[in-house]
This record gives sequence, C-alpha cells and structure tokens, in this order.
Amino acid sequence: MLHILKCQACGRYSLSEKCECGGIAVSPKPPKYSPEDPYGSYRRKAKEEERLKKGLVSVKLPE
Repeated sequence: MLHILKCQACGRYSLSEKCECGGIAVSPKPPKYSPEDPYGSYRRKAKEEERLKKGLVSVKLPE
C-alpha cells in the first residue's frame, strides 16, 4: 500500500521516496502518541538546545 510522502528539501508531496528535486521524501504524519513515550526526555532536551542556539531562551531550565 502506497502512502503519501513529503520532500524534506522542497516540500512537495509524492508517492516515491526520492523527489524530483533530488531530496528525500518522508512521511508527513507525526508519530503515534504514547503515554509511556520512551523518547520524550530526549525530544524535550533537543528542543531546548535548539531554542538556546536560536536565542529564544536565555537561561537553561533545570532538568
């Protein structure tokens, strides 16, 4: 069964894993929600580091 994919480079939608622009197409759907979320702490830490790099947060929050 084919699923629609979205190119990471240009944003076009496609059914193939390789876009016409040469970029890679991935699923645009978010991962399923799980109350146990084993990777939640990693995801929150990565988001916090990204905000620090962009200057959106001036002080790092305690873990």
